[in-house]
Amino acid sequence: MTPLRPPSDPMTAALVRAAQASQRSRLTRRSVLTGGLLGGAALAAAGCAPPPPPSAEGGTVALDLPDDLSDEEKVVRWANWTAYLDMDDDGKRYPTLDAFKKKTGISVTYTEDIDDNDTYFNKIAPQLRAGQDIKRDIFTFTDWMANRIIREGLCQPLELIQMRNAGNLLEPLREVSFDPGRQNSLTWQSGFAGIGYHKKKVGRELKSLEDLWADDLKGRISVLSEFRDTVGLILLQQGVDIDQGITKEQFETAVAEVDKRVTDGYIRRIKGNAYLNDLKSGNAVAGIVWSGDLFVLRAETEDDNWEFVIPESGGTLWSDNMMVPITSTHRRNAQRVMDYYYDPKVAAEVAAWVNYICPVEGAREEMEKIDPELAKSPFIFPGADYIRDNNVQGFAALSAQDDAEFSDIWSRTVGN
Repeated sequence: MTPLRPPSDPMTAALVRAAQASQRSRLTRRSVLTGGLLGGAALAAAGCAPPPPPSAEGGTVALDLPDDLSDEEKVVRWANWTAYLDMDDDGKRYPTLDAFKKKTGISVTYTEDIDDNDTYFNKIAPQLRAGQDIKRDIFTFTDWMANRIIREGLCQPLELIQMRNAGNLLEPLREVSFDPGRQNSLTWQSGFAGIGYHKKKVGRELKSLEDLWADDLKGRISVLSEFRDTVGLILLQQGVDIDQGITKEQFETAVAEVDKRVTDGYIRRIKGNAYLNDLKSGNAVAGIVWSGDLFVLRAETEDDNWEFVIPESGGTLWSDNMMVPITSTHRRNAQRVMDYYYDPKVAAEVAAWVNYICPVEGAREEMEKIDPELAKSPFIFPGADYIRDNNVQGFAALSAQDDAEFSDIWSRTVGN
């Protein structure tokens, strides 16, 4: 077996290392995300004390934390993405949140505010920088945006010693470059970007990005506004290893491909999470999508024709993270929510609904009790062979300058 080449993207590298370690383990059969983890008590004993706010020395930002009113106000306000938490059959309630309120007495206002990282961040950043309450106590951002938020001092440090279940964070996800020791964030879910389509409406299998650009699909394709996914997939198709660094020329070539497909009428929309509305309405029948969304769409519409595949040229991999905004006055309540979702039983219940990669140690064993077949899903517990054979890569970390330049180039396309 050819060994996996270590990718430069830190999160992808961590997942791959875990996959390699799991294959070597003789104690148990583990998925790509599992490894020898410390338990919650051991993690606390290992020195996870409440981190002090960073000092202003060395270019970091000194934090001015607001008074915490958690004891007086039993509330949490959580901003998340669409189709990202378990719901009841009526689509009106969140069973795990109801159970949390019954257990703790804390009410959680859960809103699907986030359509893509840039749009939501640009909306709230001026208030955060001005120290104004954004009326949210948890927000959920992808690694690269989490990096920006932590760098700017726009989130609060976590008191890990009070978060017993935080020790269940899968070991390879603990040491990430943007948040060493996970003192400011906890992974919510990870996932893939690839091709999604309706088998009956399309009438054939779609295996490559080139399959999307068929005349009978013209005007019926939706792609993601997150360039690390849409442009990332196109770069992979063009033979670029996106985990090894991307040049401006390579990026512009891939964006030009998107521009061409928009101009020629193949791509109907470039959207964030709202792309699901086009799929539900039938305005779009295929596109570049996030893995878990297609499984949720299949369940919501009771239509097994919705299919997700990793393109033949490869797929992208990412993680989203829960953080506490710098202006939140309910940090400890928010931490209790985060900690609750790191209980393996709760994590398995969420994973069974959202079908994204679960970051919680022990969740696979709990999933086996809920649905043994689902516990085998590579979209929730992917193995090393799945990552390797499907050429799944993470978009390489960008410098602040490249990030700004690439974002500017992409914004002109999204604006078309």
